[in-house]
Amino acid sequence: MDKIIKYFPNITDKQKEQFEALNNLYRDWNSKINVISRKDIDNLYEHHVLHSLAIAKAISFRPGTRILDFGTGGGFPGVPLAIMFPEAEFKLIDGTGKKIRVAQEVANAIGLTNCHPAHLRAEDEKGLYDFVVSRAVMPLPDLVKISQKNIRKEQQNSMPNGFIVLKGGELQAELAPFRHIVDVTEISNWFDEPWFKEKFVIYLAGKR
Repeated sequence: MDKIIKYFPNITDKQKEQFEALNNLYRDWNSKINVISRKDIDNLYEHHVLHSLAIAKAISFRPGTRILDFGTGGGFPGVPLAIMFPEAEFKLIDGTGKKIRVAQEVANAIGLTNCHPAHLRAEDEKGLYDFVVSRAVMPLPDLVKISQKNIRKEQQNSMPNGFIVLKGGELQAELAPFRHIVDVTEISNWFDEPWFKEKFVIYLAGKR
């Protein structure tokens, strides 16, 4: 939790309480439904919460922004982002029902009214959103192919509507189809923990 305060010192007392509550909630639910590796649960804040919040360093979503979290699993990056941006709306989808249950129960427990988990395949999502976010769900070309239909035309943020995804490792081949139009930012520009080396926020405008 100290790392959240370190990089986001201006969060409200309510946001601090919500972030603090994630530890016990995810530990409890993870003992019933495995959404985080057992050996990684002790790294919840660095590897999952803070990692998700790298998107909040790339963009500050304006009030009323609609975001689709594609393949959210147990709620990442959607739950931390919904805490950080209480005036934006987040829909979290995943094809695995038990994982969505965890995201829903966590959101309910901390009073996260702008977070709407749904057991749904991305191919079946019909809504329109300003941004689609995800965390290492599938190769970017596949994600774009499936979710391009969900990017709305009307703009209201500092960046054009599109895709913001968290990726790691060697990305040259995956990003090759977009090499002239994709924006790649090293997360270590914002967070100094060694774990964030070779991890990136990838941004791609939706309508090209």
